[in-house]
Amino acid sequence: MRILLGSETLEVRPIVRTAPLPDDADDPAIWIHPRNPRLSLILGTNKARVPKGAIGVFDLNGRLLQLITNIDQPNNIDVAHGFALGRERIDIAVATERYASRLRIFRIDPARRRLVDITDPEGAKVFAGETDERAMPMGIALYQAGRGEVHAIVSRKSGPTQGYLHQYRLVPARNGKVGVQFLRAFGAFSGEGEIEAIGVDNELGYVYYADEGVGIRKYHVDPRMPERELALFATDYEGDQEGIAVYAPKRGEGYLLCTEQLAGGSKLHIYPRFGRQSKPIATINTGADETDGLDASAHNFGAPFESGLVVAMNSEGRNFWLYRWADIEAAMKAR
Repeated sequence: MRILLGSETLEVRPIVRTAPLPDDADDPAIWIHPRNPRLSLILGTNKARVPKGAIGVFDLNGRLLQLITNIDQPNNIDVAHGFALGRERIDIAVATERYASRLRIFRIDPARRRLVDITDPEGAKVFAGETDERAMPMGIALYQAGRGEVHAIVSRKSGPTQGYLHQYRLVPARNGKVGVQFLRAFGAFSGEGEIEAIGVDNELGYVYYADEGVGIRKYHVDPRMPERELALFATDYEGDQEGIAVYAPKRGEGYLLCTEQLAGGSKLHIYPRFGRQSKPIATINTGADETDGLDASAHNFGAPFESGLVVAMNSEGRNFWLYRWADIEAAMKAR
């Protein structure tokens, strides 16, 4: 990974490369183990039609621990902690299932470090009343609305110039299953390309999404707030605007991370988390190929990820690359 700061180029390399997925890696998500952060997991989608479509579960050394198949083209995946299911609070992972026009919802079992499907097959349908590509979910980001409430912000393969994204509340159903309840349609779309990448800053209350080939748009994530676009930035990329993640330390600082998808060396643009995101603080050549998905965490996972990590999808290797945040931060300070 090369960090570009003016004319200066600094090298940062991934610490871990996960095992490959069978067909087409697409999007990662980081799950933090509640008691032992070293046992945390990287979840990643294998974008393929059923029965090959799958979610891979990796440890922090990149080993594949579980492969959940028979998902009809999963695209993106995200994680939320403390979802209220009856009297329980559980951690969940939620992926889009494109050709089934629904979400796939999984309980994360911390003891076995495995995912358990708790999807209500009909109750988790999205984009009701739409057909063809307008009914095909692609991107997803989870918003932790408080008191065990979790929302899913979902994009699709094709959609209108207004109301491209839908926001759903996750709701318990019968027999321990989980479905969704529609809340709102929102979000402008240029009509060029598509919208896949979505990121949520839970603490600050913003949702960011990539209008590919145009820029990244910013809205309030709380559906009770005024529905208006707060910003459009990252408009000068050579490649598509793709993965979006938030690096959010507890001390209240942090960064917004956005991917520029390029063959053989996708770039990671680092923006301020607070204030305006008009210009990046730094731009990083990751070395990862055609990166779609991205995730980041500021949690202390123990060595070698004491200051957190960034996970980027690497298309050519069908896998995910893990970078130490400490290396990125050191390179930024050395400019």
